[in-house]
Amino acid sequence: MKLAVLSRSPRSYSTSRLKSAAIERGHVCRVLNTLRFAVDLSGDEPDLQFRGKPLSDYEAVLPRIGASITYFGTAVVRQFEQMDVYTPNTASGIANSRDKLRAQQILSRHDIGMPATAFVRDKADVLPAIERVGGAPVVIKLLEGTQGIGVILAPDNHVAAAIIETLQSTKQNVLIQQFIVESKGKDIRALVVGDRVVAAMRRTAQGDEFRSNVHRGGSVEAVSLSPDYERAAVRAAQIMGLRVAGVDMLEGADGPLVMEVNSSPGLEGIEAATGLDVAGAIIDYIADQVAFPELDIRQRLTISTGYGVNELLVRHDAELVGKTIVESGLRDRDITVLTLHRGATVIPNPRGSRVLEANDRLVCFGKLEEMRSMIPARRKRRSKVRSLPNSASTRT
Repeated sequence: MKLAVLSRSPRSYSTSRLKSAAIERGHVCRVLNTLRFAVDLSGDEPDLQFRGKPLSDYEAVLPRIGASITYFGTAVVRQFEQMDVYTPNTASGIANSRDKLRAQQILSRHDIGMPATAFVRDKADVLPAIERVGGAPVVIKLLEGTQGIGVILAPDNHVAAAIIETLQSTKQNVLIQQFIVESKGKDIRALVVGDRVVAAMRRTAQGDEFRSNVHRGGSVEAVSLSPDYERAAVRAAQIMGLRVAGVDMLEGADGPLVMEVNSSPGLEGIEAATGLDVAGAIIDYIADQVAFPELDIRQRLTISTGYGVNELLVRHDAELVGKTIVESGLRDRDITVLTLHRGATVIPNPRGSRVLEANDRLVCFGKLEEMRSMIPARRKRRSKVRSLPNSASTRT
């Protein structure tokens, strides 16, 4: 395999470990400075220039895109995708994970445990939002912060409101997030590769510091995760479109709470804590997947007029409940079930004998007109009445 690692720091621990792991396994590996690429759309096919010259052929690319160059870096990764070069982390996955608000919005649709979060802009909405997430103490986060920078613990509501208003006055966007008392100063970092957690560690803050990041002096120790934590980490990474990711979780009273999904996780701390060859696991996974480039299934399959990909929910009152896929009549309507999602379980290419249950989600390919007729009328959301200071009790 010929692999390119996109990194501006070839001598950093993570980049050098990935390169050495690839070479040890007999692969050709080069570290390429992300900023030295030029996206070339002048020819008949998508292409890339590197240092002013045509880029040679690569079978796979591993992005290590820094937060400061997210826009340009994801453009380069997207171009590799258009050239059918395999990447474990898609451009959209990297972009989604970098925006803390967008990441929370995406994960919130998929029954992933997360700290209660709010995002507001108007001064009048700040105090009600703080109350909605449980009240002070409350965590305030800059959307673009990394390594614990831009994360503040506010001790009471009025201090929190003052901090938020100050940050907003400087054109900063901030999240208001519930403070998980039982996990103060501790979190879990799970390193996900493909469909499994290859290593995990607990990070503990020093002294009264509530941020456990290693860059802030936090200590690390290896930890064995329960199935609930492993499942949450893998699902969070895959939902974001990442096959290599560091998933940060808090240990809540009722189970794992996903804080963040990192598309370029550092390897030094977790390899030191666990003694595991995490870099090698990443390279092995890429080598196994290199023949299967990432593709946007909706983009590819909607080329056929009248056909496309959609997700169908099996409602409690649907005629499909209790029937097998064959008995459901889906195939007669020119609809093929690609994947069945049942709770946290994913069943790819389900057999025709599979019995459908209420709340199953079916990812299907077929006639859009037929699938559209199976989607129930959109239900109106019921108004939530809350007893909050200075807030209206109904939706507008």
